[in-house]
Amino acid sequence: MKPVSPTRGAAVAALDIGTSKIVCLIARLEPHPPQDVLRRRSHGIRLLGFGHTAAAGMKAGNVVDLVAAEQMARQAIAAAEHMAEVQLESVVVSLSGGRIGSERFTARIELSNGSVAEGDIARVLAAASRHSVRDGRAVLHSLPTGYQLDAASGISNPRGMVGYRFGVDMNMVTADVATARNLMLTVERCHLDVEAMTASSYAAGLAALTDDEADLGAAVVEMGAGTTTMAVFSGGRFVYADGFALGGLHVTMDLARGLNARIADAERIKTFYGTVLAGGSDHRDMITVPPVGDDDSEPPQFVSRETLVRIIRPRVEEILEMVRDRLRASPFASDRRGRVVLTGGASQLTGLADLAARILDRQVRIGRPLGIAGLPDVAKNPAFAATAGLLVYPQVAHLEHFEPRRTRQLMTGTGGYMARVGRWLRDSF
Repeated sequence: MKPVSPTRGAAVAALDIGTSKIVCLIARLEPHPPQDVLRRRSHGIRLLGFGHTAAAGMKAGNVVDLVAAEQMARQAIAAAEHMAEVQLESVVVSLSGGRIGSERFTARIELSNGSVAEGDIARVLAAASRHSVRDGRAVLHSLPTGYQLDAASGISNPRGMVGYRFGVDMNMVTADVATARNLMLTVERCHLDVEAMTASSYAAGLAALTDDEADLGAAVVEMGAGTTTMAVFSGGRFVYADGFALGGLHVTMDLARGLNARIADAERIKTFYGTVLAGGSDHRDMITVPPVGDDDSEPPQFVSRETLVRIIRPRVEEILEMVRDRLRASPFASDRRGRVVLTGGASQLTGLADLAARILDRQVRIGRPLGIAGLPDVAKNPAFAATAGLLVYPQVAHLEHFEPRRTRQLMTGTGGYMARVGRWLRDSF
């Protein structure tokens, strides 16, 4: 994505096609002086349009019904365009499926003049980018996480420094190329170009983390309906990503089976009464569960809140234990002081932060979008953090480095849609 100028305004549109909901945001970026909490943001964000609808044709972050996904995406886009009184041409898109993960590479070069110049930085980044990525994977992000100069490491800005051997550590975030390609196809069938595609957990971190949290070290856990993805930040940089296909929808399905209820009723019960913490009076608090069938004569059943906890908690514990295990394999494991920030719709279960703190053995808070003016009240919650982060992403796009890749091998055909996809992948991946 072409970075925005720090001295000029720009319009940006975000599209989040998730497992349970589709959200489209349109905003205006206006330059402003650095703020105390969000110093790295060069622009203020003023929302112009908001569209939100239930998702269809999606499973675990993957497109499984192209027509259904397109139809619902069109509804969200049309609502945002109507509110903003604009017609979109391109959007920034988030990706949560496709087994997102990090592949870390290191490259080193010899300095010819004894000091680091812009050309040397370009050379070492190009050397790191030439590392081969596994077949069937597409690069979403290619970010330098630190530079080395001779025996010194962890250098953030090496320009002008003297030495002989210059190196860089790169975090390449990849996903299954088929997942990315089908999501792109869904967007382009809505007559929009995909300007950039970002990992949903990275976007959530851009929206929900303060600069101090990113500097000191934090892990953002984006708990969606069909997936749970993680992004680790250290020294203000995005250094690790991971994810797996478990989320809030699995809690809903457990409730539907355990209560013998319809999925829609189970989702409503989870939203209004769901909790992972047991209370002393839970066995006395009764909740009405509508019958499954359409027979009006069939009476509803009544279950205690204690029953809900017994159904919900095991699945949530499973998700959090998987998060703990994945974070142990990340750079986050070496810093015991780093906190965890939970985002996504599934993070809103009552008591989840306390349970996560015990299982992860970390400080845990619930993250919400920060610094978005005009955001409606319905979107000021963790479920919309990833979408809001897509509006922040253009301000940090300049941190990424991409070299032309051999993406033509992934494409078929020489004209029409696939050729356009090929051009976009060559430019962006």
